[in-house]
Amino acid sequence: MSTAEHPVREVEANALFSGLENLRGLILAVSGGPDSTALLLLAARWAKARKRAPKLLAVTVDHGLRAAAAGEAAAVKRLANRLGVAHRTLHWRGAKPKSGLQEAAREARYRLIAEAAARAGYEHILTAHTLDDQAETVLFRLARGSGLGGLAGMAHAALLPARGPSRFFLVRPLLRIPKARLIATLEAAGISYSEDPTNRDPRFARARLRAFMPALAKEGLDARGLARLAGRMRRAEATIEFAVAAARDALAPGPWPERGPVTFSTAQFANLPAEVAMRLLGRAITHTGDEGPVELAKLENLYDSLCQAQSRLRRTLAGALISLDSERLTVGRAPARRKAAFRKDRNRGFTK
Repeated sequence: MSTAEHPVREVEANALFSGLENLRGLILAVSGGPDSTALLLLAARWAKARKRAPKLLAVTVDHGLRAAAAGEAAAVKRLANRLGVAHRTLHWRGAKPKSGLQEAAREARYRLIAEAAARAGYEHILTAHTLDDQAETVLFRLARGSGLGGLAGMAHAALLPARGPSRFFLVRPLLRIPKARLIATLEAAGISYSEDPTNRDPRFARARLRAFMPALAKEGLDARGLARLAGRMRRAEATIEFAVAAARDALAPGPWPERGPVTFSTAQFANLPAEVAMRLLGRAITHTGDEGPVELAKLENLYDSLCQAQSRLRRTLAGALISLDSERLTVGRAPARRKAAFRKDRNRGFTK
């Protein structure tokens, strides 16, 4: 057995769950696959070894997409009972979409888990994302033209994805652990696990990217290298966010009106670095508009138009109306049914 395949030791497990000791309870998202089964085992061992530890509740989501899912959930329940961990099986009911199935299943899974957390009165949800998952996430986002934030990969802890405000925290304690070590941990404990065949189904992009990983590793682009790239992107992301906050304080300080307008000096905005300017503009659009966050490509196109404008410029994007003249760049709520494009005149705009 190579070093990479050594089981996770007790001292490592203590470090993985460090900082969670004083919480009231933890939700463990356990599908029955090797990663989440290892999470269940390691969390149970960690909690049992402590005089005072959070209560654990393992939850398994049966999406109703595979006949074997019910049996896999029952197996998780048996293991949880054996380890002294409470367990609940949750069901995704109703019609399933014909396209975007994995994304819809993901949203349903998080929604159901959040509902279980709310019923239990817990705020922290642990998932079993691994080093390999981090690498796949970076590749997946790279293939889709993600920006710097996307290439930063998954964070160790973040707010649970939700359509509205979230009060639940998603924690990924295994994010630096290779999948092989989790499998070795289960084998050493004599614990079996299930394998979801959709993880190898070439109809899904992640499965196709996963199949490329061995070849990429031979060229030096292995999971650790991709995860290291994500860490460096996170550092750069934090630096840019610091600069965006400083730019906001300098150009438009104080609370922004709920529906706007938010106004920046044209000259000052033009002097900002492009990435900082785009993010500040995106914040203003998301704040004043009514259609949610701005797509990166659309924001880039808008920013390019502002930079190239030789005139007054007006555009709508994501429910916001963006107006530029020689003195001000103003972002406000777009009137209902307003057309997305406006005629430009030949008055001077700003240039970089």
